[in-house]
Amino acid sequence: MTLMNDKVHAYKDQISQMENYLPSVVQSYHQFTGECFQAGQLDEKTKQLIALGIGLFANNEVCTFYHVQEARSKGASDQEIMETVAVAAAVGGGHALSQGVTRVQKVLS
Repeated sequence: MTLMNDKVHAYKDQISQMENYLPSVVQSYHQFTGECFQAGQLDEKTKQLIALGIGLFANNEVCTFYHVQEARSKGASDQEIMETVAVAAAVGGGHALSQGVTRVQKVLS
């Protein structure tokens, strides 16, 4: 838990430092992401679970830690989080397989 919190806090500290150089960029990013994660047709928990799956697929450690925390804070259960992990694994495996059977077989033929 400490490693996770340390990495998320380090990211937040670095974003704050970046804001010293590019305040409008950082503020625009926060405004944009804040809007994206507001409840709409999808609730906030679902959006956090989607973000977690994308973070896993992208191999982004900080986003993975952050979105697990956020999903929990929005009411996601451990089961829902682990199902998200499974879906991300299926997409990741499917991505490699689909590229293998299309691109690789095209080159081989």
